[in-house]
Parts: sequence; C-alpha cells; structure tokens
Amino acid sequence: MSILKSIAAAAALAAAATITAASPSLAGDYNGDFMIKAGVTGVLPNSEFDGINLNGVPVPGLGGDIAEVDDSWVPSLTLTYFVNKNIGVELFCCFAQHGIEGKGPLAGVELGETMIFPPILSLQYHFDGIKGIKPYVGAGVQYIHFFDESPEAIGTSLDIDSAFGFSLQGGFDVELGGGLYAGADVRYTWLDSEATIGLGGGNQLTTDFDLDPLLVSAHVGYRFNLFNRRTAMEPLK
Repeated sequence: MSILKSIAAAAALAAAATITAASPSLAGDYNGDFMIKAGVTGVLPNSEFDGINLNGVPVPGLGGDIAEVDDSWVPSLTLTYFVNKNIGVELFCCFAQHGIEGKGPLAGVELGETMIFPPILSLQYHFDGIKGIKPYVGAGVQYIHFFDESPEAIGTSLDIDSAFGFSLQGGFDVELGGGLYAGADVRYTWLDSEATIGLGGGNQLTTDFDLDPLLVSAHVGYRFNLFNRRTAMEPLK
C-alpha cells in the first residue's frame, strides 16, 4: 500500500517536472484550467448476488446472496478540466483485478476472477478554498467493462456483462505550493450486471448481482493553465 502511494507521488512529481520543462507556460498555477492527479484507489465492491439459475431455472438451495466480489487496491489517474471558477469535468480511470468467492452454501468456493476497466465521468462543483483546502462534490456516470474473466471451481467459461451506473463523489484538495496538491476523495456507484458460467454441452449457470462499488482514493495532483485562456486577473479559484 505504502509502496503504491510512493510510486503515485513520484509519478505525479515527475509529470509536473516534465510538463514544466517542456513548456514554461504550463508551470504550476492554482488558477489553471487543467489538473492531473495520480494516486492509489481502493475498489471496494458492496456486492449482492441473487441466487443461481441453471438454464433459466432457479437451483434449489442456491437462492439469495451466494457470493461476493473481493476488494482491490490499484494505481489510478484523474484528469480534470475547469470550465469556470467552480465547475469542473473530471475523468477517472484505473484497472483492477477482482476475485469472486462463494458464501452461504457456497462458502469457501472460488468461483472465478475478472479484470475490470471502470472509468467515471463526473460533473463537479468546487467550493471556494479555505486556507488552501478546497472541497468538492460531483455526480456522473461510471462504465465498468469486465474482461479476462476466468472460472475456477465451477464451469468452463465465465462471462460478465459490462454495465453503466450512477456515481456520486466527494473530496478535497490541499495546496502544497507550485501548483501541486495532495488530496483524497470517495465515490459510490449503483450498478448491476449479470454473470454467466458455461458448463459445457449447452448448459449454463446465470446470476444477477449488484456490484455497487465504493472507491476510496488518495492522490497528488498538478494544476496548470493548459489552454492559456485565463490570467492572474481572472482566477478560477
């Protein structure tokens, strides 16, 4: 965990130095219209499964919440464009790997694992800063794409439908000097999907589930004036 945070911080500092060296006009600016953040994100599903069906028919004894998706901590990247003083548009992205484990009557059974690509596009409201601390809230849409799915104890194939969900966000940034920030945020998304386990011979198991991930992030960021549309007389914040 601490290693990932150190890597993220070093990456952000290196990116800031590279940007500044490449173009002095992109030097750190707390009034800038663009911000890049690198950090560490915990993808913490609040999953709930709705039993298992065999070829569309409920399996006796395997109803209710029979599995859970485990947590994952991964590096993440965020890009924010500031439309005006208080409004920003943010794109969050990372990749994560999750295991699916049985519970209840399937306790102890490893059902499968999958990679996910879960970008979130949010519209944000940034409050005026207080002594360098700048809170914000946001709402948007998350798309989760499942790929490289693989079954473990049951079946010969695993397929999980990609899905969209509604996401809410809250966080804060703290000025460090020279356009650099440190901060944290949380996001929660309401999202449901369906998983299919192939058994061979045309038979399959299916289950509907809510993923509803909580995303908790710590980050460092660099803000600058990408499009040179504003001056110090026209501060964004």
